[in-house]
Amino acid sequence: MGSFFKSCACARQNRCANPYIIRYRDAAGRQREETGYSTQQAALDRLTKVYEEKRTTPRAQADLKREIGKQLFGHYASAWLARQRHYAAGSVRTVKQVLDRQILPVLESRRINTFTATVVDDFIMSMEERSVGLAAQQNAFDTLKKILLDARRRGGIAENPFEGVVPPEYIPRKITIPTLDEIHALKAAASDGLGLVIDLMSGCGLRNGEAYAANIQRMVADDVYRITEQIEGKTRERVPLKHRKLGEFREAPMPSTVRDALLRFEKEHGADTNGDLLRTQRSPYWAHTTLEYQWGAAKKRAGITRRLTTYSLRHFFASNCLPRGIPITDVAEWMGHRNINMTFKIYRHLIPASIGRAAKLLNEGL
Repeated sequence: MGSFFKSCACARQNRCANPYIIRYRDAAGRQREETGYSTQQAALDRLTKVYEEKRTTPRAQADLKREIGKQLFGHYASAWLARQRHYAAGSVRTVKQVLDRQILPVLESRRINTFTATVVDDFIMSMEERSVGLAAQQNAFDTLKKILLDARRRGGIAENPFEGVVPPEYIPRKITIPTLDEIHALKAAASDGLGLVIDLMSGCGLRNGEAYAANIQRMVADDVYRITEQIEGKTRERVPLKHRKLGEFREAPMPSTVRDALLRFEKEHGADTNGDLLRTQRSPYWAHTTLEYQWGAAKKRAGITRRLTTYSLRHFFASNCLPRGIPITDVAEWMGHRNINMTFKIYRHLIPASIGRAAKLLNEGL
């Protein structure tokens, strides 16, 4: 079943204050040690629990856990990525890039059951030694965590390899927000298609690929636009929204300027049978190359030299919401962020100071 003991050299160990240590083999057959048990009974109770868990685990399940534990990380990571069927094509490419550039060169040949918190800490330090940027460090850490916690859930790793690990923290650099005059200048210099993209991104907070999928039928109310899908910017294919499964959607407030732009574009250029609006001469959908070319040309014609990207339009949307007191939880949902932490990190400085305002409100209540 296992054993318990104390590592001290005290003559009367049953009366000394040092904790008991237990030693046993887990379901994967690997020897484990745990410490911190103040009495013999506590150590025995823990060993009994471990024994019962092993005894009630079916043989086939135990064998499967051992096989997972013996797999090399590179093999397991490849199989894990293939199971992420909810990932859009762009997300799959991003994960492959992170694996190939940051994770596999260091961890590809390590067995799954050998991952511990020390191994993860060493991996983070290796990225620091290679002068990997903090944004890339965080992406690599997040990807590694998803893979290893999946392996732990399947029984390939007995203990949480992230227990006590301090993750790299990426602090986004100061963002560039276009002014309203710059947006008007860009729209004046843009094609009708790019003008619609600018309206959707700056007015509703859409991502590039979501704007490519502009659709007249997504106006579900006079002031609500429903985002149901996006166009993958390289393959020009319809794919689910980022961080959402097929069929899931989100909704965003639609200012009247955006509504008018959608209706005007449909009137002047028409829509296909599905209600889609944006297309090119050679393709039914826009791509990143289409946007990059038109954006660069519009910036040049508008005389804008600042470092503005199309993503800056999303920043404008947030900067139009938060200073006006709209809750950051709502803004995160409208923009499609996976969690509010990223929204807070990027846009915290746009939120009006609340302590003074709260003090005045509390004073009125008193």
